[in-house]
Amino acid sequence: MIKAYAASRMQTITTKNRRMKICKMIVKDDTDACEVVWYNQPYLKQNFHMGEEYYFFGKITKKSGHIQMISPVFDKNGIQSNTGRIIPIYPLTYSISQNQIRKVIENGLTLVKNNLQETLPEYILKENKLMDINSAVNKIHFPSNFEEFEKARKRLAFEELLTMQLLLLNLKNKCTKKESGIQFDKNVKMSDVINELPFRLTGAQIRALEDIDKDMESDRIMNRLLQGDVGSRKNSSSGNCSI
Repeated sequence: MIKAYAASRMQTITTKNRRMKICKMIVKDDTDACEVVWYNQPYLKQNFHMGEEYYFFGKITKKSGHIQMISPVFDKNGIQSNTGRIIPIYPLTYSISQNQIRKVIENGLTLVKNNLQETLPEYILKENKLMDINSAVNKIHFPSNFEEFEKARKRLAFEELLTMQLLLLNLKNKCTKKESGIQFDKNVKMSDVINELPFRLTGAQIRALEDIDKDMESDRIMNRLLQGDVGSRKNSSSGNCSI
């Protein structure tokens, strides 16, 4: 990050094919001058005034012996919105810029004013040492340090996984308690079929078939996944009414 003042007015150059506008400006500090360049952002011209100081953050290169910074983020001196702190990088779409998205997020957090309703019980927060929801939402976007970011991420990831597990458990309970499936005769033994096979089953395959046999003799709906690698003859299974 460099602190420099605008030493020239921003110039906008249109390329020959008129598909790109290159914006250039010279900035200086006590050590040297630097050319800052943006592509297809002519609206930035209104943000800079000669002689005023700004903070710039970006990759510095040398081109033809001159120092150059391409597409840096910047702030006016005295403001730390995009520089001097950890800033989020969001997936972009169309012509929306990172600065625009950050501003929208900041405005949204300001409007919420830490009034989000807590979604997890207090004992779960304490037992798992989790952030409260308002702190997590604020720190996932604008943390003061990476430790805060990791704590916010842990809280939000924990809640997402817990919600998914509860939904699946609820679906499983509906399946096992509220609906009845076809109950097959217990006198029909799968061993009669197994003995007719031209090969011997492995122990894991037999256990899987026994589990299926028990489920089919029950009046509960069976929702079972039989899984195995290619060539394993699907040698394992899990879960009565598993989702």
